[in-house]
Amino acid sequence: MSLTLAEARARAAALSEISYDLALDVTGTDDFRSRAVIRFTTTGGGTFLELHRAQTLDVLLDGTVITPAYDGRRIPLDDLAPGKHEVIVDARLRYVTDGEGLHTFTDPADGERYVGGYLGLDITQRLFACFDQLDLKAPITLTVEADPAWTVLSNGVPTGPGTFATTPPIACDLFVVAAGPFHSVRWEHAGVPMGWHARRSLAAELDRDAAELRRVTEVCWDHFARVFTEPFPFDSYDQVFVPELNWGAQENPGCVTFNEFLLPRGRVTGDDRRRRAMVIAHEMSHMWFGDLVSPVWWEDAWLNESFADYMGFEVAETAAGYAGTRVSFEALHKPGAYDADRRRSTHPVAPASADVPDVATATTIFDHISYGKGNATLRQLVTWLGEEDFLTGVNAHLTRHRFGNATLEDLLSALDTASPRDVRGWAEVWLRRAGHDTIRVTRRNGVPVLTRDGVRPHRFTVTAYTPDLEPVGSRLIDLGDEPLVLADWPGLVVVPNAHGETFARLDLDRQSSDALTEGLTAVPDPLVRAVLWPALLDRDPLPLLARQLPREPSPTLITAALDRTRNSLIRRTLPAADVPAALDVIAAACATAATEPDEQRDVALAKGLAWSTADTGLLRRWLAANATDAGLTLDPDLRWSLLRRLAELGGVEAAEIDAEQHRDGTADGVLGALTALAARPTTEAKAQAWAAMTEDAGVSGRRFRALAAGFWSPSQRELLAPYLPAYVTAAPALARRGSAFAAEVGRAFPALALTDQENELVRDALRDDVPTVLRRHWDDELDDRTA
Repeated sequence: MSLTLAEARARAAALSEISYDLALDVTGTDDFRSRAVIRFTTTGGGTFLELHRAQTLDVLLDGTVITPAYDGRRIPLDDLAPGKHEVIVDARLRYVTDGEGLHTFTDPADGERYVGGYLGLDITQRLFACFDQLDLKAPITLTVEADPAWTVLSNGVPTGPGTFATTPPIACDLFVVAAGPFHSVRWEHAGVPMGWHARRSLAAELDRDAAELRRVTEVCWDHFARVFTEPFPFDSYDQVFVPELNWGAQENPGCVTFNEFLLPRGRVTGDDRRRRAMVIAHEMSHMWFGDLVSPVWWEDAWLNESFADYMGFEVAETAAGYAGTRVSFEALHKPGAYDADRRRSTHPVAPASADVPDVATATTIFDHISYGKGNATLRQLVTWLGEEDFLTGVNAHLTRHRFGNATLEDLLSALDTASPRDVRGWAEVWLRRAGHDTIRVTRRNGVPVLTRDGVRPHRFTVTAYTPDLEPVGSRLIDLGDEPLVLADWPGLVVVPNAHGETFARLDLDRQSSDALTEGLTAVPDPLVRAVLWPALLDRDPLPLLARQLPREPSPTLITAALDRTRNSLIRRTLPAADVPAALDVIAAACATAATEPDEQRDVALAKGLAWSTADTGLLRRWLAANATDAGLTLDPDLRWSLLRRLAELGGVEAAEIDAEQHRDGTADGVLGALTALAARPTTEAKAQAWAAMTEDAGVSGRRFRALAAGFWSPSQRELLAPYLPAYVTAAPALARRGSAFAAEVGRAFPALALTDQENELVRDALRDDVPTVLRRHWDDELDDRTA
């Protein structure tokens, strides 16, 4: 049972002055000790603490031993007198391997062990007894007993071995602890201790990137110090790459955790650097928007994520110096938001609290709407409002609610005061309504006319080109109810929203559409091409790829076009009989040699060729040479992609995959081998992979994901047919481990075009009791296949 909105409001009304004094003992390898001293004031009556599946439990209430009716999830505290109370909960809990609790990981590279509490919705209660809700913020004091050779990191400043200073009031879901033999790079900036940390076996990668990581950290820090009037709210700022994190990063106050894919082995591409800088800026902005000021309830989660996502891309592009970050948003992130906004599961960027009745539902709104659409919506707000008024309102909001909780209405009040424009009217159509508008281009005697299908005001750049796609001019325009005639651009190709300032689909006129389809890569501005590539791919992807991909100069746009085609066409909608021919088209486009050497572009094309080619000779040749035919050295990720494809085609035996894993010797190598073994086109390989996914109760989220990635292959339709009903039957039970693992199970939906009968099989299953997170994934998969 997850916490309901009604329960949260009742508990928040009754409790105040909460604090935690927490002691953890992580010296054991099977379980750990969690001792929490919780002090609070109540208006009287009953309340409860959350603690998930304690193996042993001792509870003292105001110094007296009590035996509460503990159900494995809640510790009831009945008939409390009004006033101050102290509860001591001493428990032992098991470590987890799915990231939902105190996660344990042993590094295959050196045998070293790491533990970490990377928390979030409904997860803090799997680490210590607490009032697990956003608006009961509290200071936390921590002591950790661990191997003395380990580094222990948490939200507070270390005051001694395993001890940390008390934090300011924070939401308990943002508590973090990470412990192990980390390799560290430490320094001080603006009087604040800072550090970057990674597993010892990743020391070389951290040292390789340390100067860049420090520079980006300091540049982002200085930028936020300029734009926010509230000073940095915490005493230190650590950033740590942790193993098997369930998401890209998390904004824990004073100690941000990052997924290790952001510290790649081997080659670091320009896209890798842009993405990492964006995530650093995103998480740092959360120190103010999300940590200093937090939502009251989860309907306002978008206030955290949309703001941070907007800031991440904006600051990486304009302050940190990573040109092309906006290109990556338009090409790689925004298209998924448009897709999400067409599904039955779409919701307003800012839903009503009644639409998020419990925490289980809240886990489903951390999606493309709250991130991609929310980011785009805030960019439109800044464009429409002006950056100065926007920041004035934001700063007033942060100051008014520092170390507290706030709602959308609180933010709108601050913005309304800062601006003469109708902010609440804007919010009503942009934030409170689902769906999006369409911007159409039509012609009147050759003169382009812009119209809007929808209800939202838009401000964006429109750009005109000659029929040969030479730029003629650009202007910032406002589009509302009335058509906008571009009288001085007769006969020209027109691209609305050319710089991506708004969130709306494009419906181009025939003249513009034909010219851009034939000559897309002739458009000189990569940001304009980033807007156009997804729109044109949605119409007829394979001919567009065949014509334009060999001429596309941007590695970011090559990657985005290939990913969208693979995920939307190959793995969801294309009949199995048509998959080989489609892959041949993609492989031919990727194999076209460039006129001039460009390593970044070569990497993007080589990655596309690695999953699309049917040429086993090419795959063998590249693996043997550890380089492509053009001389591009293979990095570990590309080697495993090639071996997976070779396995999928039946061109490699298990012994060779095992040998490659032994040669690799890392955690990534273990996962790469699992994927390649599962990809082999034999009944035995599929049975082994299926058993590893479904019969091992302790399989980690990353291992499950790696197995599923190899298991489902669009070119192995007949071999996999029996497993679709097996998946539908097994998935609900697997998903009950927790929300993060449920998301992995949902993402493991068969990567195949389904028959009508198979679609109905999934619909039948959805009529039964399916966990909330899994239900959302299945609903979305059905919508994506029938759109």
